[in-house]
Amino acid sequence: MTMSPQVPAHDGPPPVRFAFGRWTWKEVAHLLANLPMAIVGFVYTVLMIAIGVGLAVTVVGLPLLAAGLQGSRLIGRAERARARKLLGVVVDEPSPPARGRDGDGFFVWLWTSLRDPVAWRAALYSFIRLPWGILTFVVTLVCLIVWPALPYAARLMGNADRAMVRGLLSPSDDLERRIAELESDRGVVVDTAAADLRRIERDLHDGAQARLVALAMGLGLAKEKLTDDPEAAARMVDEAHGEVKVALQELRDLARGIHPAVLTDRGLDAALSAIASRCTVPVSVRVDLPGRPAQAIEGIAYFTVSELLQNVSKHSGARTASVDVWRSGDRLLIQVGDDGRGGASMDGGTGMAGLAERLDAVDGVFVLESPAGGPTTVTAELPWRDRGAEKSAARTRSA
Repeated sequence: MTMSPQVPAHDGPPPVRFAFGRWTWKEVAHLLANLPMAIVGFVYTVLMIAIGVGLAVTVVGLPLLAAGLQGSRLIGRAERARARKLLGVVVDEPSPPARGRDGDGFFVWLWTSLRDPVAWRAALYSFIRLPWGILTFVVTLVCLIVWPALPYAARLMGNADRAMVRGLLSPSDDLERRIAELESDRGVVVDTAAADLRRIERDLHDGAQARLVALAMGLGLAKEKLTDDPEAAARMVDEAHGEVKVALQELRDLARGIHPAVLTDRGLDAALSAIASRCTVPVSVRVDLPGRPAQAIEGIAYFTVSELLQNVSKHSGARTASVDVWRSGDRLLIQVGDDGRGGASMDGGTGMAGLAERLDAVDGVFVLESPAGGPTTVTAELPWRDRGAEKSAARTRSA
């Protein structure tokens, strides 16, 4: 998620006084700088739009306009910094431009740049500022001569500037930030799905497929030896029978890794108990759910617990572990703990960061507490979406 930069705690100067304090001189400096900044912004915006739109019928017009809009973002950033320093306006930085995944290509960048609302609002701000910059420059110069009016005129025009900065250069509620988060989450989901497909392909190629090829070759040799050396052929058939059992077990494990049948048929309670029974550490499982969440949420919960219990087996050195699952309001909560050595971290190579990304992609939360010496507690929170409501919504969409 994109974090806003730290800004001063104040949001504007103290009440205006006749005395010429530092805030008055800051406002005067801002108002005098309005004109040169407005000229630069107006000329840039007019040239950008004129050249981009004028050449839109050619192959270079829209790319030039897209690049120009990125420049408008930079002007907006400079104006926010100026207002923050001289006017005391607390304005969060908008979300950065949406970035596609590697390989999305030129046209994705072009489309996201052309529909960037932050850049267009910054361009509008630059366009309308020229007459205002001229007015504030002239009035401020006059008020420098008529001293008594200067603090009040500076505050009046400064407040108008504050309103424009807040209205055009601040994020539009949380919508833009939310859009950026959703685009990032979509990339995480797609990348995770691609990684899972590659894992399945690798497991099939290196495991079951290679074993089945060897099995076919062994049966072919046994067939050739059947008449000449029946005993050798029988031994080869016995070996092939063992290979079949191993291949079937590998296929079952692979199918369980995709989506276990017990989860579909009996829900999280039975599925998590099955995982716990395979853990090398004794695990107590407590599931207190009034119903079943959506299938996607159920699957994420299952694989989260599965990955965490694998970490307990491999890395924790624990004697016991526990899994607790319950519902709180519209959230599904999971807590996995162990009494091991602790010291786990999000970047320790145990897959914690990947789990956090998966949960974040569905508005989930992942919290790791693992001090050195233990114990380790992982709390995961997922949105609860009722399976019955999900099916009803699917029927409504299909209708």
